[in-house]
Amino acid sequence: MTIFLSFAFFIFGAIIGSFLNVVLYRFNTGRGLGGRSKCPSCRRTLSVIDLFPIFSWIFLKGKCRTCKSKISPQYVLVEIFTAVLFLFVYLKNAAILEVSPLIFGVSVGVSLIIMCLLVLMTVYDFKHKIIPDEFSYAFAAIAFLQIFLSFNYETSSILFGIPLNFDGYMMLLSGIFVAFPFYFIWLISGGKWMGLGDAKLGLGIGWLLGVKYGFSAVVFAFWIGAIISLIAMGGVAVMKFISKKTANRKNRMGIQSDFKQLYSVKFQSEIPFAPFLILGLLIVFFLNISVMDFLAIFNS
Repeated sequence: MTIFLSFAFFIFGAIIGSFLNVVLYRFNTGRGLGGRSKCPSCRRTLSVIDLFPIFSWIFLKGKCRTCKSKISPQYVLVEIFTAVLFLFVYLKNAAILEVSPLIFGVSVGVSLIIMCLLVLMTVYDFKHKIIPDEFSYAFAAIAFLQIFLSFNYETSSILFGIPLNFDGYMMLLSGIFVAFPFYFIWLISGGKWMGLGDAKLGLGIGWLLGVKYGFSAVVFAFWIGAIISLIAMGGVAVMKFISKKTANRKNRMGIQSDFKQLYSVKFQSEIPFAPFLILGLLIVFFLNISVMDFLAIFNS
């Protein structure tokens, strides 16, 4: 049963990922989500064989069946990414299904909606260096509302409300606590060091994970971002070194070299941080691990 449902959630995630590609392609273009999809190059209306998640892109070798223009790998990557997230959501909640199908359905349903929003924000920020308010506010709203959900496994009932004590108040304020450092950095830098969209994303992270795990997600994000940035800068340095050696060799042979082309490979100083935040969120969400837990592994 577990294997069957794992496969079902993966396929369902791939299908939803295909829909998310449509949302990403048409968002802020004035086009609605209705209507058949078309090839961006030859405008041919796509058939079922062109739209089967993951497999169509592989079968067509990443090219349009008619005009042979390249299809962006974004489509298949989004489908795979969404499928994997849906699979992980099921595995995280699989044990609940045996206790209460109702609680399983509500918990999984909320998590899947959140995963879809995270995929949208990740890809859109990668492409456009901005997080649309529609996505970040929807994520924050759902994360805030899920605070009021509690599950009684003995009676298989869903309760609404939070305890009116210190822990309850901290849960309500967790989004603000996590978002404030990003807002402060944005404020004092005039938006040069960090975008306001990261602060809006921090609201949802805090309300979804709480203060402790929310800040852990942020720390993981900074660690991952630093590592990837160092790797990227190292790669650029190597490329410049190789380009310089090649240019020197050409000069010795009497071949003219364009100086601008020589240093055309540059490290982009503007790196979208939201994907790192979301990756940190996913690590904490699925592994249920905090920074202190992570560091304790190395101290043991």
